[in-house]
Amino acid sequence: MTLVAESNETMERHRCRILTGGLALAALLAAGMATSVHAQSLDYPQARRDSLVVDYFGTKVPAPYRWMEDLNGPEVKSWVEAENKLTFSFLDKIQVRPWVRERLTKLWNYEKVGAPDREGGKLFFSKNSGLQNQSVIYVADSLGGPTKVLLDPNVRWPKGNTALAGSRPSPDGRYLEYATSEGGSDWRVFHVRDVATGKDLPDVVRWAKFSGVSWTKDGQGFFYSRFAEPPAGKAISQQVTNQKFYYHRLGTPQSQDKLIYQRPDRPDWFIGGGVTENGRYAFISMSHGTESANELYYMDLGDPRHPNIDAKVQPLYTKNDAEYRPIGVESDTVYLQTNLDAPKNRIVAAVLSDPSPDRWRVVVPEGDNVISGSTIIGGRVLAQYLVDVKSQVDIYARDGTRKGQLELPGIGTVRGLVGHQDSPELFYSFTSFLYPTTIFRYDLDTGKRTTFYAPHVAFDPSKYETKQVFYPSKDGTRIPMFITARKGIDLDGNNPTVLYAYGGFDISITPSFSPTTAMWLQLGGVYAVATLRGGGEYGQAWHKAGMLGNKQNVFDDFAWAARYLESHGYGTRPHLAIEGYSNGGLLVGASVTERPDLFGAAYAGAGVMDMLRYQKFSAGIGWVPEYGSSDDSTAFQWLYKFSPVHNTKVGTCYPPTIITTADHDDRVVPSHSYKFAAAMQHAQGCDNPILIRVETETSHGYMPTDKRIAQTADIWSFLAYELGIRSAPGGGM
Repeated sequence: MTLVAESNETMERHRCRILTGGLALAALLAAGMATSVHAQSLDYPQARRDSLVVDYFGTKVPAPYRWMEDLNGPEVKSWVEAENKLTFSFLDKIQVRPWVRERLTKLWNYEKVGAPDREGGKLFFSKNSGLQNQSVIYVADSLGGPTKVLLDPNVRWPKGNTALAGSRPSPDGRYLEYATSEGGSDWRVFHVRDVATGKDLPDVVRWAKFSGVSWTKDGQGFFYSRFAEPPAGKAISQQVTNQKFYYHRLGTPQSQDKLIYQRPDRPDWFIGGGVTENGRYAFISMSHGTESANELYYMDLGDPRHPNIDAKVQPLYTKNDAEYRPIGVESDTVYLQTNLDAPKNRIVAAVLSDPSPDRWRVVVPEGDNVISGSTIIGGRVLAQYLVDVKSQVDIYARDGTRKGQLELPGIGTVRGLVGHQDSPELFYSFTSFLYPTTIFRYDLDTGKRTTFYAPHVAFDPSKYETKQVFYPSKDGTRIPMFITARKGIDLDGNNPTVLYAYGGFDISITPSFSPTTAMWLQLGGVYAVATLRGGGEYGQAWHKAGMLGNKQNVFDDFAWAARYLESHGYGTRPHLAIEGYSNGGLLVGASVTERPDLFGAAYAGAGVMDMLRYQKFSAGIGWVPEYGSSDDSTAFQWLYKFSPVHNTKVGTCYPPTIITTADHDDRVVPSHSYKFAAAMQHAQGCDNPILIRVETETSHGYMPTDKRIAQTADIWSFLAYELGIRSAPGGGM
């Protein structure tokens, strides 16, 4: 694996070089093809256009597809069936599709193990043998000792239509809480399994959403958050408000769960919390939707072995002026990661009896790089930094003395720092574009690192390299981008190139391995990931520069990434595709409607496409702090300018586009994608296809492996075809 950072000047020199070696693209590309060839324009299913017009502060906005919000309506179902039929008939004719699916299946078929969690002397971890629809939960009494299957969702739900959506062992290792969801929706049902017997207890907790569980130290119950049960038939689209914080005691029905905290005066705020490792305190956090600021409260539970669930909820920080995230407690001192007066974050210690910020002790001050995460393990404070979008983990004593840096195998991403405050044992994972996720065990006392698990993938990364470049956006802002391709690639502009980005919600997009990327590289493609404003890669200033009224910066950053790739010889417009999912799907939708001339193809997955209505459904109300709402006259103007559904123009030649969604997606409800597909098909002014693929019994974040491989193969076969790839490497399938 090679990862180097190159300047614009170096990349410019590469444009002029004639390089040899590597996979010949002659068998892959129809050279000089300006657009994909289609025998005739597609006969799209008829989507009724109503005459409904909505008045937003004096602006009349047509809403012809409002009827698509009735997800259970027969007209919607009939239209979806017809669209799927058209899409699959198109995909069936793509010659490279069998190779893509076969190769993806081979690359996907490797054992994957999650970082273990040690509780009560036992190790709990997940493992997927390769192509299992879902990972299996195992338990072992010791490191390297015999393992036992604790829960196999593939046996319990062989069709994969029920998702295992998370699990948490009790502190004593006696029980395992696990969550299930129908079709992988965000709604969770909590169950409890006896580890010794492998049998479930009668306990069942329903209607949790955006919540895990946090056990009390005695192992006799857990805290969780839930919403009210939605009306029958409205579980997917029902707007979720008034989240409440509860405690469930084992052996009692949910109807007896104790309500710990609620705020009916703030219906669009989320409430969550958890118990400290020592069991003494429970912290409760409130946030306005997805806003990074929060309010923080706590409960003194007293004796951890006999916790007082009736303890008073006491305020700590209630100005909603910053993020306050507890990372550990020592005696009466809480350690917090916060961005108060520190946009790139710092770590402080506060005494619970005197928590005022002017009394804080700074443990890790704000620095040049953003602290993306932190924890306390083995008595040390671990601060995870992003250094130009690459991970670095520094180790500090609790008094702030720097003790060193966590050894990493290269340049990439650290995930999941797992351990306990009273043990030096640390587990963490590392990955990069060309480095499959590997789990390491690290002893903080001795500094010794060992490999807990290393995967074996049918992929040779030595043939490829990742380069990090920096390009100026429209306003001159310096934007990072990773470009992964075969070594010695000829920068003649004819390389099939896919550009990915996200740009939102303070989420950092960092290097990671994917079988899909490996397949694309083997197919002769280039894979680029741009780090746009709106994410969290450079702290709060970076995030704020891409939210609310600054959202256009995100689309500009993306467009200028495409310009960079073209000007530096990676892929000119006929050979350049864009892809994005969720908020990234919105990015793709806005990009193809703003600048259809820049792209040769597009994939928009589960995008937020109707920016004037998103807040009306499911979790959408929680995104108002990020996007703004059409209920506000100022925000309406921002949203209306880029809302993909409202910015299609009849007669425009849009690039070939494939859209995906899922019928159980209760985060970004499928009506977003339905409306966008119908609007694009109605407006399309040339023969480029506009397709939508709707999966069943899956959701926003969940698909069983067989369906995920099938959908991924369809998406990337479409992109390959539209970028000019007509046959597999060597001309075979």
